Amino acid sequence: MKGSSPAKRHVVLAYSGGLDTSVAIPWIAEKFGAEVTALSVDVGQQGELEGALSRAKKNGARAARLVDAKATFAREYLTPAIWANALYQGVYPLSTALARPLIARTLAEVAVDAGADAVAHGCTGKGNDQVRFDVAIRSLAPGLAIIAPVREWNMNREDELRYAEEHHLEIRVTPKSPYSVDENLWGRSIEGGMLEDPAKAPPEEIFAWTGHPETWPKAPEELSVAFERGVPVAVDGVRLPMVELVRTMNERAGAHGVGRIDHVEDRVVGIKSRENYECPGAVALIEAHRALETLVLPRDLLSFKATVDRRFAEAIYEGLWFTPLREALQAFLASTQEVVTGGVTLKLYQGSVHAVGRRSPYSLLAPELATYAASSTFQQDAAVGFIQLYGLANELAYHRQRLARAGGGHPGGGKKRAARAVPPAAR
Repeated sequence: MKGSSPAKRHVVLAYSGGLDTSVAIPWIAEKFGAEVTALSVDVGQQGELEGALSRAKKNGARAARLVDAKATFAREYLTPAIWANALYQGVYPLSTALARPLIARTLAEVAVDAGADAVAHGCTGKGNDQVRFDVAIRSLAPGLAIIAPVREWNMNREDELRYAEEHHLEIRVTPKSPYSVDENLWGRSIEGGMLEDPAKAPPEEIFAWTGHPETWPKAPEELSVAFERGVPVAVDGVRLPMVELVRTMNERAGAHGVGRIDHVEDRVVGIKSRENYECPGAVALIEAHRALETLVLPRDLLSFKATVDRRFAEAIYEGLWFTPLREALQAFLASTQEVVTGGVTLKLYQGSVHAVGRRSPYSLLAPELATYAASSTFQQDAAVGFIQLYGLANELAYHRQRLARAGGGHPGGGKKRAARAVPPAAR
């Protein structure tokens, strides 16, 4: 229409409800002349989203949406992570890293459906999350521009508070804390403040899911976890949807202090950082799943799968969820889980969790072969021939190597003496 003004740009912001993303709403509007839709994705963060949508609208968002993605998170992201016993660098259950591709996917879907020009997130310029968000968005919706206010504006907390006051923003009032906390169904991450010094022990004040050691039970507790094709389905005989099962495990294992992690890890951007996590349910479920796999998977498969498990964990951490690599690794993992059905008994005690029992209809531990009782059907006399053939190649190679060393540099010298040490079968 003649004389009509051009339509404003439309940006969909991944909105956590905290200070960074609250300030981002008017900042994006001012810098880009854009309307902002605030999108919050519920992946099990407890309390963090309270009042978020109303704050977003009061702070200038054109619209505010909440997507409940807890069930999707458990089914599509936590399940393959359990199949892989996924621990980055053998320690971190990837709680934050697993949620980012789902949030990015939801962000892209909402932006495309709304006809938005761009998406925005609150990631910093030195963390892993910017990689996870940006790579995912570019894979899923390459036509969308990406705005990262925190990475661009270079404000500190005091600058943001001053900006919020000048713009009369409604922000969530929380006790001033030097720590940055991220939370979802699979765990909590805590960083910043004095935690940046790896020489200092983390203070008890940072822990919320594992209580104070003085409150941990003085006696051990046992619980059982049932799996069907690698998926946890019941705790102590009670079947639960996976979201509720993970929460139950967080509570039961967390009460004993299980899942505290203090780790110096290697970030994608090339720096090391000291990270603290609370992942009681994740640690306990991975321990149970791994124990069940040892009962039902053959040795060569367990050995090779350990390599796939490690690479799968690295791919998640590195923001490579939406890649052929992750899809191929996950297809392999799924194929290994057909027999991972049964139950595991865990013992929880004073910050530790151990599998103390496992059972499965597909167990490869055959009692008639493994027993030392008179009822054993194992043919022990067959072991002699097996051992001779099993060691033959290496025995021969070892003695040939000794022969070469004995004669090296001395033609003819020492060869007869070395040959005497070679067994007749190897000559």
